[in-house]
Formats: sequence, structure tokens, C-alpha cells
Amino acid sequence: VRDVATGRSRGSRGDSKSHQQWKEKVLKILAEIQAPLSLLMLRLCNWALLKLLNHLFFNVQLHQGQLEMVLKAARTPDVPLVFLSTHKSQLDGLLLSFLLFSQGLGVPRVTVGSQLCSPRLRALLSRLGGIFLPSRMEQMPSDRDEELPGAVLATYIEEVLRSRQPLVIFLGEPSVTQCLSAPAREWLALVYQAMRDGAVHDVVLVPVGIAYDVAP
Repeated sequence: VRDVATGRSRGSRGDSKSHQQWKEKVLKILAEIQAPLSLLMLRLCNWALLKLLNHLFFNVQLHQGQLEMVLKAARTPDVPLVFLSTHKSQLDGLLLSFLLFSQGLGVPRVTVGSQLCSPRLRALLSRLGGIFLPSRMEQMPSDRDEELPGAVLATYIEEVLRSRQPLVIFLGEPSVTQCLSAPAREWLALVYQAMRDGAVHDVVLVPVGIAYDVAP
């Protein structure tokens, strides 16, 4: 991150004012990507989600055999988990996060796609584990390796994997089927880059999914 930042302001590497300016830019980009988790909000939203599920659906079924495979993968020592999922509904992220959290797998970081979010909704989802592409990368995804937002995001994903926080990547958008979305390509490329650069030596990819009789 420092190399990219100083490369954009050549000749001012020793300037404390320039150093402070790019540090502020880095923190601003990081705030666009994620926010610290709030355990109080997690507990409140889990309670509210249970109430919502009881009103939306007749029942929710959990495949015990598939859950055992997920728990078995989670026991792989010193290897981060990356869950890959299709995207049937806007509820998928909350449901998967709730399920993994309730099974003792920790609070996953869940990628949120390019659908429009209000600032308040984005702030709430960030507190619940949602992570977002920086706004400039959503507009110019091809500049990932040359821009400061790409460097910050790549370093952040390295830290998520190195600390073994579960990561959930949605492969598509709810309105589009059988098509890998542009944001999903970005997230998968970042995971591959973290392995290529030696941040982690291996990653366990776990396919997960939610099926609805009628998607809400």
C-alpha cells in the first residue's frame, strides 16, 4: 500500500504532510470496504432474523449431511475457509451469516455485490460482517493493480485470510442466473492473488447454497 501511495506522489516520500494525506486516503478506503463488527447488533439482528423467518416461511430446513461436511472443512488446521455461494435472494447473506455464526464458525465476512445500498443500509451491513468493493473499483475494475483502492483491498483480503476469518463470496447477482458477476471475479482474483503472493499457503473452498420454494 505504501509503495502505491508514494508512487502516486513521487518526490514527496519524506514529506510528513504527504504521508498524512495518503494515510487518510487509505483509512477512508478501508472504511468503504469494512467496519468493525458489532456484537450487540449481531445479536439483535439474529433475534430479528428468527422473527422474520417465522413470518416469511412455513419452515426452514437444514441439510445435516451438508452441515457435517462444512464443519469437517472448518476443522482443517491453519487453512482459511472461503464459502462460494449462488445468490437467489437479498436475504442470502444474512441467512448464511446467521447459520455459520450459530454453528460456532465465527462471524463471516460476506461480500456484498454492486446492488444499490443506501448509506444507512451499507453501514448496518458492514457492522454485521458485510464487505464492499471500494467505490472507485466498482467504477473502474480494470485498474485494480494500479490504484490505491486495489492495493488496500488486496491487503485487507490477505489479512482476512491470514487471520482465518470465514469469507463468503457470492458468485452471481439475484436477478442473473448461471453467470459469474464482475464483483465475484474481483473477489476471487483477490483470493488467488493472496495465495500467489504467499500470504496464505492454501485455502479451503466450500460450496454452500440456499434454495427456496419461492424466493422472497
